[in-house]
Amino acid sequence: MTDQAPTPPRRPLTLRDVSEASGVSEMTVSRVLRNRGDVSEATREKVLHAAKSLGYVPNKIAGALASQRVNLVAVIIPSLSNMVFPEVMTGISEVLDETPLQPVVGVTNYKPEREEKVLYEMLSWRPSGVIIAGLEHSDASKAMLKAAGIPVVEIMDTDGHAIDAAVGISHRRAGRKMAKAILKAGYRNIGFLGTKMPLDHRARKRFEGFTEALAKEGIEIMDQEFYEGGSALAKGREMTEAMLTRNPELDFLYYSNDMIGAGGLLYCLDKGIDVPGQVGLAGFNGVELLDGLPRKLATMDACRSEIGRAAAQIIAARAEAEEGTGGGERIELSPKIEPGDTLKRR
Repeated sequence: MTDQAPTPPRRPLTLRDVSEASGVSEMTVSRVLRNRGDVSEATREKVLHAAKSLGYVPNKIAGALASQRVNLVAVIIPSLSNMVFPEVMTGISEVLDETPLQPVVGVTNYKPEREEKVLYEMLSWRPSGVIIAGLEHSDASKAMLKAAGIPVVEIMDTDGHAIDAAVGISHRRAGRKMAKAILKAGYRNIGFLGTKMPLDHRARKRFEGFTEALAKEGIEIMDQEFYEGGSALAKGREMTEAMLTRNPELDFLYYSNDMIGAGGLLYCLDKGIDVPGQVGLAGFNGVELLDGLPRKLATMDACRSEIGRAAAQIIAARAEAEEGTGGGERIELSPKIEPGDTLKRR
């Protein structure tokens, strides 16, 4: 689904904006932001507070280029170890390779304060656009993105309000869809295993959609287990063992991602548990790793490459268009369930 709504043209903030907001001269603002000269601590704090509230980021290439833009696209993602994001990057690169634009990657490790720092540094080089994962950001990050005056595409998620453009899937809808498929296959005693929700908003939304769909049929999650850090395969094995030990009557385990799901599948096979007869399993993301498992784990394709390509196409098109035009694009893709060998009872 694609729809476009024009947004008002934005201009980059200047030293004058910070000067007016803080009530000090442009020269003093410049000294504070460049950390040069003798400025009182009170004045420094006043300027920094005003700059942060406005979302102002210093221009490191001021005077160097007539356009005040470089052919860089800032791509800000939470992880490179997560197999999802390299595929997103592949989609972005495939499109930008045909343009003068070059992606530059920053990694946040799912930490809002780290995202602020990465975004600040990248915007200071005045890129031609930003592609950033997720719709949830700190107030400071939102202010910087809104004030940047360049195309911003938030990717991976459409459950929420975008700053500018958004490309992704509805994770709540994905969770509901998987719950309906599990119930249709005849499973009723269901456990959920996933990452710590405050760190992964998209997993949280899938969980919310999943539990909502179960509740409509009068079913509650029987057990849940969460983790952070460490090897996902090993954590999947550990959590699966712990959950099945606590609740041997469980007949289905839904994992927030394929990596912990693969660990759970390997544990079940090692222990001689009949999958999917005794226990059904499903993950999320549709990563290639699943093709090498003894049995194909049920999953849902998260449309990663398509998301990367669509986001890059928006940036490339806006870079070629007249400045200040366009904006507000929203592209929602529809992931499909891949039942594999673990979702259908024999």
